[in-house]
Amino acid sequence: MKINIRNITETAFACDALILPLHEGEGLKPYDGIDKSLNGLIGDVISSEEFTGKHNEVCLLHTGGAIKPDRILLIGLGKRKDLSHEKLRRAGGKAVSYLGNLKIKNIALSTGVNSPIGLSPLDFIEGGLLADYSFTGYKKEQNLRGVQRLTILSGEDLQQQVRWIETTASAAHFARDLVNTPSNDMTPSALVKAARSLKNVSVRVIERKEAERLGMGAYLSVAKGSNEPPKFIVITYKGRNVRPVALIGKSITFDSGGISIKPGEGMEKMKYDMAGGAAVLGTIKAASELKMPVHIIGILPAAENLPGGSASKPGDVVRTISGKSIEIISTDAEGRLALADAIEYAKRFKPSAIIDIATLTGACSITFGNEAIAMMGNDEALLEKMKNASEETCERVWQMPLFEEYKDYIKSDIADLKNSGGRSGSLISSAYFLSEFANDAPWLHLDIAGTAWTDKDRPYIPKGATGIGVRLLLGFLKQHVA
Repeated sequence: MKINIRNITETAFACDALILPLHEGEGLKPYDGIDKSLNGLIGDVISSEEFTGKHNEVCLLHTGGAIKPDRILLIGLGKRKDLSHEKLRRAGGKAVSYLGNLKIKNIALSTGVNSPIGLSPLDFIEGGLLADYSFTGYKKEQNLRGVQRLTILSGEDLQQQVRWIETTASAAHFARDLVNTPSNDMTPSALVKAARSLKNVSVRVIERKEAERLGMGAYLSVAKGSNEPPKFIVITYKGRNVRPVALIGKSITFDSGGISIKPGEGMEKMKYDMAGGAAVLGTIKAASELKMPVHIIGILPAAENLPGGSASKPGDVVRTISGKSIEIISTDAEGRLALADAIEYAKRFKPSAIIDIATLTGACSITFGNEAIAMMGNDEALLEKMKNASEETCERVWQMPLFEEYKDYIKSDIADLKNSGGRSGSLISSAYFLSEFANDAPWLHLDIAGTAWTDKDRPYIPKGATGIGVRLLLGFLKQHVA
């Protein structure tokens, strides 16, 4: 969907549908002139309470040629006192997905109702852009739905802000595509191709033999049961000559659990276990296209976790780059094995921050459902910046503790650590395991296991991969380089 900006009155702009956002309980304001041109059509549906302005309520009206737009879409914003940036985003998502499902292509947004309340129409547009997504590449008959052009009717200079939200929404769609792609096509080698498709970056791939020489025994143990070769992908974007931010994305392209095999029900979703890697790729894509003044090292320890004759077994002991030994209690706790070596590898760049993002624990979903990202770390400034980015994007994070007592959960009788402390406290003990490799490096962990996938359509997130983390990380980077 392309975004245009035109300084023209609503009644004079020819389009398939004109969106008029309205507050609950405030009647027609500020659209009395439009209603007069329509002989009271809008006023009639409001006075009859067919449309009340409740949040995300919609009503489609045909103008019959009385004004240039063919249709009017009324979209409710709810009560003025309750309006927020996120509610505007959701209203935008609802309006665009509603019109897209009707195969309406050319739409416009009146900004009159937004300006007096000090909230930008860009939140509405961002929601619309994020909602305008479908994954249909595997269907014989392609989906012809979707809005092609949205024009903001405004006299403001919004070009720079529009470019930001267009680029970030496109990057989120890119991440969604990667996660939605079936694992027979989205392999570690396919992730390499995705990385190499990015502009203004350099890509280095550490193959199995080099990883062995480097001592990445934990990471390599994950891939032992699969015929797909592991690919440790390192992406560099240098928009500024400063200390880098290391972004590490868990990139298990399919997670069966290995020998500790998962239940069969729902296992088809385990293609989503590379959603952290997809978020990192999407973030670097947007940062490079926007020419952000930041230095990023993206690390994707990509592998496939399958059972097989050569697969790692519970009870095996492996070593990391650091030399620390890990007893494998569960081969289904494989993500932290890959991330341990990735964090150790990232430290050689002396980054100003190490951020890992991962679908790490089922316990995250149990704790937060699909509503929040679990966040832990050892640096208060990083944690605060991520909270601020969360407030801005509504990709919600919630900080969990890293009490020293959690170290006891991952003590092994025969190795330095074990990769699972059992069900009790597993959301936090898994992060504490990672902290043992970050040590004193400024580090932050994001567990997106509950938010990377949705089984139902949301106002601006269609069912399937959510693309979570892209907008959040970009919001973080904006602050970090300011």
